[in-house]
Amino acid sequence: MSDRPDRVISVVGLGYVGLPVACAFAAGGYRVIAFDIDAGRIAELKDGVDRTGEVEPQELAAPSLHLTGDAEALREADFHIVTVPTPITGERLPDLRPLLAASRTVGRVLKRGDIVVYESTVYPGATEEDCVPVLEAESGLIFGRDFTVGYSPERINPGDRAHRFTTITKVVSGSDPATRATVAAVYGAVVRAGVHEAPSIKVAEAAKVIENTQRDLNIALMNELALIFDRVGIATSDVLDAAATKWNFQRFSPGLVGGHCIGVDPYYLTAKAEALGYHPQMILAGRRINDAMGHFVGEKLVKLLLARGRDLRTARVAILGLTFKENVPDLRNSRVPDIIAELGEYGIRPLVHDALAEAREAERAYGVALADWGALDALDAAVLAVPHGAYLADEGARIASMLAPGAVVIDVRSAIKPGCLPADVLHWRL
Repeated sequence: MSDRPDRVISVVGLGYVGLPVACAFAAGGYRVIAFDIDAGRIAELKDGVDRTGEVEPQELAAPSLHLTGDAEALREADFHIVTVPTPITGERLPDLRPLLAASRTVGRVLKRGDIVVYESTVYPGATEEDCVPVLEAESGLIFGRDFTVGYSPERINPGDRAHRFTTITKVVSGSDPATRATVAAVYGAVVRAGVHEAPSIKVAEAAKVIENTQRDLNIALMNELALIFDRVGIATSDVLDAAATKWNFQRFSPGLVGGHCIGVDPYYLTAKAEALGYHPQMILAGRRINDAMGHFVGEKLVKLLLARGRDLRTARVAILGLTFKENVPDLRNSRVPDIIAELGEYGIRPLVHDALAEAREAERAYGVALADWGALDALDAAVLAVPHGAYLADEGARIASMLAPGAVVIDVRSAIKPGCLPADVLHWRL
């Protein structure tokens, strides 16, 4: 596919999704206006530092990439890509405030002939029903006559070096056939994996939200199986190893489900369903199971400590990993604090260490003061909550060195190979 050589692209929101998108288009020869409201973030990026670890300094130095916190600079673009977060509220309802704020920002600079494409995960209908009215109100322009919109769901997997923006098939859509063709041409010019043209914006929105809903449900099944197998007295990972020898068995693993996608997106779909008069059952059941796993892990550790004769009031416990997944510094919607809270119910104040997270961000987000490596010694128990590579590079030897004789290790993701810890250590796997 080809596109206009003089096109100017804006990317609004430079997080885990937006920054790789902006850099990919700049590398593809487009002039890119990369905008974020966080002045500190812009300053870091201009210095060649990406705290997310998703792009390299040389990518940030691309001549055609203009990093800015000045919204007026967006006027130069004719193709706007919105990649801001779409979180949930404390009541687990969609929180569209960042998305609508970004729409207001874009609306104020919108010109006739411009196209606005949303990548943020939403429920079917949000682009046209929630965002378009804001664009019209701020711009004074008429949708469909003066400007059009598209939707192309983000599929970037933080920390994944194999599946990148340019190597994942891009789903695209538009508010009319001509817009869809333009959106396909723009993305097709840089996405090597190709594009899939969805017949409508709602279809593209729905496709995105069910990708993570499906994964959430599959993990929920594994977590429920883990609860059952714990009562049976067998390790779920051993069961999965056996079952996976059948050619059509789909392997998923139990664990904590957090982050800004899998633990959030299903609530966008269920909110839309309930607004239409349908009460989802399976999706919400899966969410309840996954949201409860941190509490289960905390309770299990308490039981194992008591079984080993440890005094909960004096037990030295460490939690390894606070981010929502391994090998990324992202703390958003981590479920590890659920383990911390559960232990706190029994008077245990664990030491918390993370090999990648920023200490000030951990304090701000969860009120957790991260411990140094040196503080992790003579432990009665360690919870490997997030299997960062730094914890596993020596096959568990470093973890073993932290433990007191007869300690307990809770291995949430079954990341430590059996037999790698001392024989007197109780190695429990989810």
